[in-house]
Amino acid sequence: MTSGEGKAVVDITKDELEANGWTFSVRSAGPEDGRPVILLHGFPQTSRAFSNQLLALGEAGFRAVAPDQRGYSAGARPIGVEHYQVADLIADVDAMADALGMDTFDLVGHDWGGIVAWRYAAARPQRVRTLTSVSTPHPGALADALSGGDPDQAERSSYLSLFREPDVPEQLLLGEDGAGEGFRQMMSTTGLGEELGNYYVDVLSQPGALTAALNWYRATDLAVPIDIGPVISPTMYVWSTHDIALGRTAAEATAGWVEGSYRFEVLEGVSHWIPEAAPDQLNRLLLDHLG
Repeated sequence: MTSGEGKAVVDITKDELEANGWTFSVRSAGPEDGRPVILLHGFPQTSRAFSNQLLALGEAGFRAVAPDQRGYSAGARPIGVEHYQVADLIADVDAMADALGMDTFDLVGHDWGGIVAWRYAAARPQRVRTLTSVSTPHPGALADALSGGDPDQAERSSYLSLFREPDVPEQLLLGEDGAGEGFRQMMSTTGLGEELGNYYVDVLSQPGALTAALNWYRATDLAVPIDIGPVISPTMYVWSTHDIALGRTAAEATAGWVEGSYRFEVLEGVSHWIPEAAPDQLNRLLLDHLG
């Protein structure tokens, strides 16, 4: 269906996807035969974070799919930290792409989704047509900044040790009444709007959901150097100057971890929540990169 100006009109559909032995909730947009794009959200978001990108990609003729990842989907919420290793998250992406019939695809990730996207692109270069990481530097660059004495990044990432503690972050974020006031305050002070903040709190207030999401942190120490190969897919990294969690040192060092074509885009005055806070800017960059 097209509008009077010839621009495709699309809707975001919600569905379930069976992959890797789990049931993932997914949002998708665009023609079924469009060039495939997979978008991976971060913490504490869901696939809703990419609503604007799904619509823009769908209108441009791409088939865009954003899953609620492991722990965020009610049907993919195993109990135990051991089930949230990066290898498990990469296997999920493989299985979802297989289930969707996507032999190759463009890959987009934000925040923790960016970590998974970087690691996936390095491990599966034959499947990743292009890579776009939003906010998140290459995990090797981040580990170097954290372990190499960058005081700015160390201060920004001081919350990581708290998030890796058992039980404590759940209590702080959800509160004794389980209403999630700590969550709302965290997201408000870091630049995320009230409506989306309330939505994410509702999702992660489900039984076991917040623990599952925090298990991503508990299963992987982002400060530990990793053995990761070069990224050879054409890559774009979008970073913002008002990101409270991720600083300039690792952002600028990311170029050294990419062997394929690379572009580094800086959004001035934008918070960490780029997909939601600066959708038009991100959409323009993303469509240009994919093109």
